[in-house]
Amino acid sequence: MGLSLTPLDIVIFLGFIAAVVTLGMLKSRHEQESESYFLAGRGLTGLLIGISLIAANISTEQFVGMTGQAADYQGLAPASYDWFPAISLVIIAFFLLPYFLRAGIYTMPEFLERRYTHWARLIMAGFSVPVLVLLVACVTYSGALTLRTAFVGQRLLGVLPIDLYTGSWMIGLTAAAYVASGGLKACAWADLIQGTALIVGGALITWFAFSKLGQTPVADLTPAGENVTALAPTAGAWERFTTLNASKLHVVLPRGDPNLPWTALLIGLWIPNFYYWGLNQYITQRTLGARSLAAGQRGLVLAAWIQLFLPLILIVPGMIAYNLYSKEMRAHAATDNRPALERFEAVRNLPQPAMELFDFDKGWEKAQPDLARTMAAYNDAVREKARAEKIAEEDLVRHQLIGHKFDTAFALLMKNVLPGGWGLHGFILAALLGAVVSSLAAMLNAASTITSLDIFKKYLAPRASERSVVFVGRFCVGVFVVIGCLLAPILGNPQYFNSSIFRNIQELQGYISPGILAVFVFGLIFRRAPPLAGVTGLLANPLLYGLITFSYPRIPFLDRMAICFFAVMVLMLLFRLFRPLPQPVEFRAQTTVDLESSRGAFWAGIVVMSLAILLYIIFW
Repeated sequence: MGLSLTPLDIVIFLGFIAAVVTLGMLKSRHEQESESYFLAGRGLTGLLIGISLIAANISTEQFVGMTGQAADYQGLAPASYDWFPAISLVIIAFFLLPYFLRAGIYTMPEFLERRYTHWARLIMAGFSVPVLVLLVACVTYSGALTLRTAFVGQRLLGVLPIDLYTGSWMIGLTAAAYVASGGLKACAWADLIQGTALIVGGALITWFAFSKLGQTPVADLTPAGENVTALAPTAGAWERFTTLNASKLHVVLPRGDPNLPWTALLIGLWIPNFYYWGLNQYITQRTLGARSLAAGQRGLVLAAWIQLFLPLILIVPGMIAYNLYSKEMRAHAATDNRPALERFEAVRNLPQPAMELFDFDKGWEKAQPDLARTMAAYNDAVREKARAEKIAEEDLVRHQLIGHKFDTAFALLMKNVLPGGWGLHGFILAALLGAVVSSLAAMLNAASTITSLDIFKKYLAPRASERSVVFVGRFCVGVFVVIGCLLAPILGNPQYFNSSIFRNIQELQGYISPGILAVFVFGLIFRRAPPLAGVTGLLANPLLYGLITFSYPRIPFLDRMAICFFAVMVLMLLFRLFRPLPQPVEFRAQTTVDLESSRGAFWAGIVVMSLAILLYIIFW
């Protein structure tokens, strides 16, 4: 059954969205110049920056993906995606942001031109735009998945079924209209409401999830581990949570884990963190719009403090969702598995095996042990035939079967644990839709900024007027959202992607993030590295990452990132040693922004870093 909304829910939902859009539009009227439209006139305060960073970062991508990972075997391990930023944000605030604001840049590719050459700028821009469009599709899909799960069996206006297609276009078109009209200033002011609502909404979900856990009969709960001590019927919610999930309350996973091995905590996870928070355009665009260096630093440190507490509303509810609704997750997986099972029945008894493999996870194998053995034997026959015919395994058609649809965890909680009649369903749905709009607006604004300034203005029309550049940015928003809405439903097909949307995003970004981070870090440290070093580093990373991915697929993707990062650094070091510049590159100030650092933000940053380290000691 879908989620039923009361009249109060609908009023709160519509009122919230109207308030967000109205505030954003009122704060960003008549934005026709590049600096005003793309960087909010460089007038953002620390509070706006900090909340906007969180709102741009947290979306249904996190609520769906990270909650789903926690519902799966990973448990507390994905908290590293929140606790690492609590450290990296502080480092970025005091070691990277001063360089970027001093340079007076609009985009991160523009900085590479200042350090290396315009070719480095063009390459990074060419890599960044497709990745941002893919992120648009991922966030759109995760929002549409939440709507589909919450409103299963219902129709929009009594006509259109609320499925992935309808949900994707609803979300995408709303976001496109929002960002195209208002620019970054509209995003930042709307984020002030949406970011706050997200945190409050997530806290409410956590509160009522614990309440539901404490009230549900013990016999109806699903433990995360195999050997859990029997709980007394009178056990409280916290005792149930810690006992049922004792095997998940650790941030460390085995070395061979494909998602977050302990080796990644030493090296690999730092790479996507510093890239995402320090060099990723849709995040850094907020700090580039700071009214001063001190305001940018205060915003980054505020975001670090919020990141420290996000696992309470992203990770903990996911573990509870599995305890409460593992059967529902299995039912959703059965629906997704149907095409693959039908295909297997069609080919299993053929005289010669079809050149197709049928992969399955441990959850599906446990639920279907006999069929899993039959399928494994069939896969062995396919591989033997492939070897005889000299066909590479990666060229075979692959089908995926999953035991649970873990990405439905948050939607199941929203539908089942919130009490009716209070308007909470309307508030949570409004906050989630606002999160999608906020994140999509940030991504669309970033993609259109790079396309307009780093490609159109730089190479296609150097003499274009300010109005023309802004018009191109708005046009690109429409193009990119259409592409994202067309791609979004495909991301829900387990035949093409694994069952975790959050992991899909992290893994695919490995094609660019290690190389970009290496080029920035190396260029700032080694000022005599030649321009060719930056160009070569950017081009080498996707080739090396792709080679490792297809040749050694069992290497966890975060370890792949670490290998690529250090390989690119070594390659660039060779250029520095054998073809150094005669004089080091100087970063001259090209801005009127106040560059005085914030002492208060510095000490607040030291405290938040210390707390993050303490949490790792406790939950290691």
